[in-house]
Amino acid sequence: MPRTDDPIETSKKTPEEWLEKTSEEAAGSLKVFLGYAPGVGKTFSMLSEAIRRRRRGEDVVIGIIETHGRVGCSELATGIEVIPPREVEYKGTIFRELDVDAILKRRPTVVLVDELAHTNIAGSKHDKRYEDVLELLDAKISVISAINVQHLESISPTVQSITGIVVRETVPDWVLRRADEVVLVDLTPEALQTRMRRGDIYPQERVERALANFFRKGNLLALRELALKQVTSTVDRHLDAYLRRKRIGDNWAVQERVAVCISENATSHQLMARGARLAEGVDADLFVVHVDNPSGLEEEAQRSLAANFRFAENLNATIVRLPGRDVASTVAEFVRQQRITQIIFGRHAISGLRKYFYYRAIQRFLEKAPHVDVHIVTQEPD
Repeated sequence: MPRTDDPIETSKKTPEEWLEKTSEEAAGSLKVFLGYAPGVGKTFSMLSEAIRRRRRGEDVVIGIIETHGRVGCSELATGIEVIPPREVEYKGTIFRELDVDAILKRRPTVVLVDELAHTNIAGSKHDKRYEDVLELLDAKISVISAINVQHLESISPTVQSITGIVVRETVPDWVLRRADEVVLVDLTPEALQTRMRRGDIYPQERVERALANFFRKGNLLALRELALKQVTSTVDRHLDAYLRRKRIGDNWAVQERVAVCISENATSHQLMARGARLAEGVDADLFVVHVDNPSGLEEEAQRSLAANFRFAENLNATIVRLPGRDVASTVAEFVRQQRITQIIFGRHAISGLRKYFYYRAIQRFLEKAPHVDVHIVTQEPD
């Protein structure tokens, strides 16, 4: 949305400041309904949630809802108090925007704010609707909102490469991390296409074009997979925070995470390739871990390690460099903190005292990180 060069002055907070401020117990809660495409039922789910809460006696109002002319949503919205939107004129056209000040004055318990990624018209209190939401949360008003997965900043480039459609309105990922609850609104691609053909999503004159472009089955399958991964990641993150807060044991994880422990040796390429295949097979995040000895490496070893890191980048792995003298203890601590589920170590055909030290290190690692699956891969000499 075009903006003027002199927007209204507002206080700006960093993501860290927002997260710290709104994580306080007394702050409003944020519930987000996440979908993978228009028409899956996010707004319907929001309104259904509002009706259930009103029946329980909660003070729920509508801040802004986009029904897009869908009869089911319009019928559900009937009977729920609406805070009238602000009317803002821009270049001769009247736009309706969320009236944050009116909501703050009314002070409901819960407010519905649709389309979290929306860009406000020039002259609005905030540039983006998610900033409106953050102000409401800061004022101890709970918010129910909705967003499609393609509007997350980290995911929009992937969506563009899949669908060929540029996503112009995005929300920083940290905003979704602020949510106390993320609910996946799911529908099979086949059912969504059926809804489209019935005219439940777009007018009939737009149906065929939509089905031939964004709503192709392949696109919908890919977007649905992205949404499922996002929700899984959110659940895992909330579980991790809960376990840390309650000091519950280390043997819990929702999402697979594979780590490969490498050295500067060129044979580490074999380990990383094995780890990448394993991670792909179990749909896991891949980490490549190196323990940096304080004594440092010789120049040739540094070049070899740099080549290993370039190989890891090609595999789209997260590279982790850990300072420490004791490899077993240092890696075990990383595994516990990051809830790694599977780890790969290399093994050369060694004998004598070196063989004893190797197996002793593996034993110490297992003692300190007993809940991770360990793969020991024999490396061929380079």
